[in-house]
Amino acid sequence: MNNKNKNARPSVKMLLMKSRTLIALALLLAIFGVITPNFFTVTSLVLVAKHVALYGILAIGMTAVIVSGGIDLSVGSIVGLSGVIAGGLIIEGLPIRFMNVSIYFAIPVVILLTLICGTAVGTINGFLISHLNVPPFITTLGTMYISRGFALIRSRGETYSNLGGEPVLGNTGFPVLGSGNFLGLPIAVWIMIVIAAIVMFLFKKQPLGWHIFAVGGNEKAAELSGVKVKNIKLFVYMLSGFCASVVGLIAAAQLASAHPATGESWEMNAITAAVLGGTSMSGGVGTIGGTIIGAFVIGVLNDGMVMLGVSEFWQMVIKGTVIIVAVIVDQFQRRMEAADAIKLRNE
Repeated sequence: MNNKNKNARPSVKMLLMKSRTLIALALLLAIFGVITPNFFTVTSLVLVAKHVALYGILAIGMTAVIVSGGIDLSVGSIVGLSGVIAGGLIIEGLPIRFMNVSIYFAIPVVILLTLICGTAVGTINGFLISHLNVPPFITTLGTMYISRGFALIRSRGETYSNLGGEPVLGNTGFPVLGSGNFLGLPIAVWIMIVIAAIVMFLFKKQPLGWHIFAVGGNEKAAELSGVKVKNIKLFVYMLSGFCASVVGLIAAAQLASAHPATGESWEMNAITAAVLGGTSMSGGVGTIGGTIIGAFVIGVLNDGMVMLGVSEFWQMVIKGTVIIVAVIVDQFQRRMEAADAIKLRNE
């Protein structure tokens, strides 16, 4: 009996492996707190929280995609496109060329139209991947360029600035989405919490969530079990596009301006946050809680390096190294878990 309990108990090494993201976050906070005296000021922490919210929301959608066995390289471009769509609707309205007029919408409508556009890009990704069997890497690489191109075309390569709107047009209030606070936390953080809670509930309590894991774990087995694999793939890419458009709105609101280059390389931050949080690049494994912790690691790392004056080039090197190390550690953990499972069966 004692022998069985001993075998069932996870080893210290495995506990450390599973807690690696929290440990990394604690170490980063300690290091930057000591080296950078201003790191723990209210202003700095609010800024970090805003950045974490952006990475976190983007990574939530990415987690669903990776768990299903896919990848989405287009999210950064959807961020830029969404910001430009919102900025264009606020500054220029919706032009009706043949009538020589422009229609201006209230901010809730602007937000809704932007979310529809971002989700539509995700829908295109999902359809190409699920129904036409185009590989996820190729599909999302293509839509990454297409989305960025449309953002440049819409804005003519320029920045939409001063997105405060005009009272006479009834489209004021957009910047509140990025700069507003509720109960001491930025609104962006609350949005991240709500989206994370919904997707976490989906993953743990709903058949749709279980099916996402089943497809990522073994697509053929899931299909034979009656899972509608095509619908699942379509859904996760729609969710990813939706999350990216939310981030695009928040980013534009925080700056009160929208530029088509916004979001460049942010897909790497989303992937890194997901992998750091324990999401397996092989699919079938991942948690939203882990992804949020991973987003905190990325946010603290990015802002800490900026405060220390680390070169942008070295920041890219460091983030690339983090991705590789995270994947290596993840593979090592999977092998350890497999070895422990075999050992338990044998004993």
